[in-house]
Amino acid sequence: MKIQRGILLFVAVLFAAAALKAQSIPGAGTAEIRFTYVRLGGFASNQFAVWVEDTQGRHIKTLYVTRYTANGGWERRPNSIPLWVKQSGLSSMNKVQIDALSGPTPGSGTQRFIWNGTNQAGLAVSPGVYRLFVEATLRNDNRVLYTAEIRLGEHGTGIAQPRYFGDNTADRKMIGEVTVSY
Repeated sequence: MKIQRGILLFVAVLFAAAALKAQSIPGAGTAEIRFTYVRLGGFASNQFAVWVEDTQGRHIKTLYVTRYTANGGWERRPNSIPLWVKQSGLSSMNKVQIDALSGPTPGSGTQRFIWNGTNQAGLAVSPGVYRLFVEATLRNDNRVLYTAEIRLGEHGTGIAQPRYFGDNTADRKMIGEVTVSY
């Protein structure tokens, strides 16, 4: 009887350890995008989007976009995350579609987004190479575009590479280093 309890306890510990490990590493066919966001004060700032494209530049799925831009802010301020606006096909989306992918501008802190390997319709995509993007309008014409390539279906980590537009380096603190785990 003691041996059976010991075996059961051992098996329970193994399952618990596996569950903890699974929480820290995205599952096969998923990717996690993480960065520190510092909310800036003032006008014409704090807009960002996180999305996935295939290697041909076709939009696969938006994981998040700030509500202001998605709900018409892009028409009032054309410099508000313009690459995402173009790639996502925002101008042809209806209100329900926009509401499903947008949210309020968050407070400062760590932002975490999970791509579950599906497209915007919720259908699984094929394993292979995909590009993850974080685009942010830092203030007025100052923007940043982070890009990382992943292999869906494999495991790895990486740091997205930033490309800055505009010359105000003080606003660059809005989006910190973007890391990717898959």
